[in-house]
Amino acid sequence: MDALDLARWQFGITTVYHFVFVPLTIGLSVIVAGFQTAWHRTGDPVYLRLTRFFGKLFLINFAMGVVTGIVQEFQFGMNWSEYSRFVGDVFGAPLALEALVAFFLESTFIGLWIFGWDRLPRRAHLAAIWLAAIGSNLSAYFILAANAWMRHPVGYRIDPETGRAQLTDIWAVLTNPTALATVPHVLAGSFLAAGGFVIAVCGYHLLKNRTGPDTRLFRTGLRAALAVTALAGAVSAVSGHTQAQLMHELAPMKLAAAEALWETESGAGFSVFAVPDPENERNVVSVQIPYALSFLATNDPNAEVQGLNDLQAAYEQEFGPGEYRPNVPVIFWSFRFMMAFGMSVAALAVLGLWLTRRGGLPAGPWFYRAALLALPLPFLANIFGWIMTEMGRQPWTVFGVLQTAASVSPGVSTATVAITLLTFTVLYGVLFVVEARLLARYIAAGPPPDPAREGTRPSGAPDGERTTGTAAPIDAEPQYTL
Repeated sequence: MDALDLARWQFGITTVYHFVFVPLTIGLSVIVAGFQTAWHRTGDPVYLRLTRFFGKLFLINFAMGVVTGIVQEFQFGMNWSEYSRFVGDVFGAPLALEALVAFFLESTFIGLWIFGWDRLPRRAHLAAIWLAAIGSNLSAYFILAANAWMRHPVGYRIDPETGRAQLTDIWAVLTNPTALATVPHVLAGSFLAAGGFVIAVCGYHLLKNRTGPDTRLFRTGLRAALAVTALAGAVSAVSGHTQAQLMHELAPMKLAAAEALWETESGAGFSVFAVPDPENERNVVSVQIPYALSFLATNDPNAEVQGLNDLQAAYEQEFGPGEYRPNVPVIFWSFRFMMAFGMSVAALAVLGLWLTRRGGLPAGPWFYRAALLALPLPFLANIFGWIMTEMGRQPWTVFGVLQTAASVSPGVSTATVAITLLTFTVLYGVLFVVEARLLARYIAAGPPPDPAREGTRPSGAPDGERTTGTAAPIDAEPQYTL
């Protein structure tokens, strides 16, 4: 491998690792805020305990996400200096907004939320977690706007003297149709991951004990997470359909690769299963649903969908000689893994809602075991979705403007990239073990004690609420042990 290939691997590993934490942070912030809102409205200590329990897990994940995200910023300068030089004036604007507006909002109010228990008024403390959650989602919006510009560059011009892209319309960048289609899909995937995480955690405790004093607490958390996950699955499906139709207009090569469609067809079928053979530009095996691709892409079952070979010829004529087809097997299977994993979790959530209706719980252990086994699936769906998005754009870093081969740092040697790639991979492996152990420790410890059983007034309880006993307050740090 040369420096370019290693640099791509390094950034890919960094991004995939970082995006394990990002969707959980985005979705879990809103779920925790929802639990605290329910406690604020009802005064039910069950919601307070859910807030404190999942809030701690949220903070562990948030800290790890910040650490891994910073490395990506440095890699733009280390391995991709030519890319940074070319797009810096455009790409820097949404990233600056993300740092100055969204991340500052998120980090500031997370700090107030952490240290504000029993110090801030209840409404102000509730507002702090909601503002932190809004900051997390705004952060995603600005970053996705920057990424969408790479797939569909708008609001810029090329400086004839420097050859660099210059921003001419920040509003065009922020309202890029590719960004507007991507944001709801990514956020839905984030809530799918966060909901699946809460389902697995509640399922773990209910699998251990379905008749204990905390049964109501975990059933409440489970029901809320099931509803969030089912809704996120529906939004993901609808927004994914919108993205597919936008791909047909703006990124037809990616759509053709996702379907392993080699030749242009009218009334094209959707490939349920295929074995692409890029060397011979055909599929060895293909099982299709007739007319489905044309309908999904255009709402017309007889519409024409461009194939890889015709697009390759058109791009050679427009951009010059070169290979403009991405890695078809990777794009084809990433698309299907994304759909299969995401919809499996959504289907499990719908089933769970049915099984837990009317105050009930699944009697046997199978549902809770399925919830635990399904925990990785929404994260894998998110990862495969991004693999499809980024590799489907190749050979471009900025579609139609800057190719990947011209984006790498010219002064970085293969040995340097190889050493940093190995270092980051090992370091991230260690950090993943640390994260997993911390989460496992606090999940196994369970929620803080029930004030009704401990004989104490919940932290921040409504004024005038009577309690008995002299036990430590509920917000005192519980002693967690393995």
